[in-house]
Amino acid sequence: MRQTGIINREDMLELTRRMTLSRNCFSRIAGAYFDEEGYVDGTFNRYFKQLASGEQKKNLEIAKAIPFSETNVKLKEYVFEEKDRKQGSMWQMLMALRECGLKNDALLDVLYELAGERYPSGAPYAFYLFYGSYDIPLKGTDHARQWESEEVYSFLVGAFCKVSGDYEAQKPENGFLFPAFKNRSADFTRIELFSDNGFPLEELFAKGKGGELCP
Repeated sequence: MRQTGIINREDMLELTRRMTLSRNCFSRIAGAYFDEEGYVDGTFNRYFKQLASGEQKKNLEIAKAIPFSETNVKLKEYVFEEKDRKQGSMWQMLMALRECGLKNDALLDVLYELAGERYPSGAPYAFYLFYGSYDIPLKGTDHARQWESEEVYSFLVGAFCKVSGDYEAQKPENGFLFPAFKNRSADFTRIELFSDNGFPLEELFAKGKGGELCP
């Protein structure tokens, strides 16, 4: 896995415009709370629209912070090379979670275990996951938006946030967008990683012992 390419800021802004109460692109939210040693304190998995409007708004701000961050400075593009996309890889796990729309709790538990092992926060934190989809509208030669959908972009947003004693999440310190949204389309070989504190989040996506992560 290596850093590559330039993220188009306009692509990210196009996504964030679908992360509001009136134009919400998310259908599901899942996550886990961790203590300062990386042990899971609790998990959740819910339909996004079942949340109260106030909770929806707070969670949308967390998700939106990832693509809205400073592109090519705090938000960078990485490529999963062929060797990173084999059986049992983190790439395979992300593809499976995207395919099931975050409805596989067993797979989520594996991801939470990896996060607890590899994300050295040193303080209580939450790991939020959002599943969303966006009907990308066609653009004419004059760049005017058309009614027809060119592609449905289904994606995951992950966010690591420190929490207060009552599990109130702060703004994200690290996170990701998968698959990468590149040239207004999904690029399944790439991921966009966000870091506000300098933590090399790509270490979370590294291979484990024997090169496998998934059961």
